[in-house]
Amino acid sequence: MIKTAETYHVSVLLKESVDGLAIQPDGIYVDVTFGGGGHSREILSRLGEQGHLYGFDQDADAELNIVNDDRFTFVRSNFRYLKQWMRYYGVEGIDGLLADLGVSSHHFDDESRGFSFRYNAPLDMRMNKRAGMTAAEVVNEYPEEQLADVFYLYGELKNARRLAATLVKARQQTPIETTAQLLAVTEKLFAREREKKEITKMFQALRIEVNHEMDALREMLSGACQVLKPGGRLSVITYHSLEDRIVKNVMRAGNAEGKVDQDFFGRVKSPLHLINNRVIAPSEEELERNPRSRSAKLRIAEKI
Repeated sequence: MIKTAETYHVSVLLKESVDGLAIQPDGIYVDVTFGGGGHSREILSRLGEQGHLYGFDQDADAELNIVNDDRFTFVRSNFRYLKQWMRYYGVEGIDGLLADLGVSSHHFDDESRGFSFRYNAPLDMRMNKRAGMTAAEVVNEYPEEQLADVFYLYGELKNARRLAATLVKARQQTPIETTAQLLAVTEKLFAREREKKEITKMFQALRIEVNHEMDALREMLSGACQVLKPGGRLSVITYHSLEDRIVKNVMRAGNAEGKVDQDFFGRVKSPLHLINNRVIAPSEEELERNPRSRSAKLRIAEKI
């Protein structure tokens, strides 16, 4: 298992995302995806003695990277509970929030967690290993129609119904409990030229369902709109179209659905104002250093 902060995860768009927070030395900030602590350490390097940073992570492995700094508080929780935890700590408003929504390198490289099809491992995929349903339970217990919906909505797989039917038929003979079993049952359903991409989407869909990622993202962003002070910044890095669509909608319209509400003069009524109308992507230099950052997109907004 990878245990050091330096190798846990290579921070993506590090300077750009933290620059986007326009940090005030005495401000209060939140890193809702602490992980290896890369973004948190960069934020702390820009804070003065009166500043404070709260770092959220539900994965016990991330606790190995906790920053030893009086200006830092680690919150062992899913970021969906942002608003509740800020109330718990007596924080009435924050000056900025950073979210790196990508799955860390650590999770893909940990052979025991089942996040990657590179290794034969139990179908777990839980970010929080202490609670919740595993991917094996989803695959073996969901009704066929519900399983198809997971693959279609979260993996955007065109053969979602056929995939679900194949899994339901196979599990009647033997429970599908490992990544190798899942691949053996489904590999014939993917065209050779798109096999790796389609399998990646299948794993993504299961991971999103297991961790309720879209619901958690909606709740976190809603909470962020409420706890950000006027002028506070929201800096979010996304990696796939599903989460990026939600982030874009919230930043432009103030809600995850993107429903635009206008005033008498036709001006969009939203609690946020976009700082960058075009997404910020990794530089060529960063892509060479960290190819996994290729799909990353950074969006920044300011509380009105």
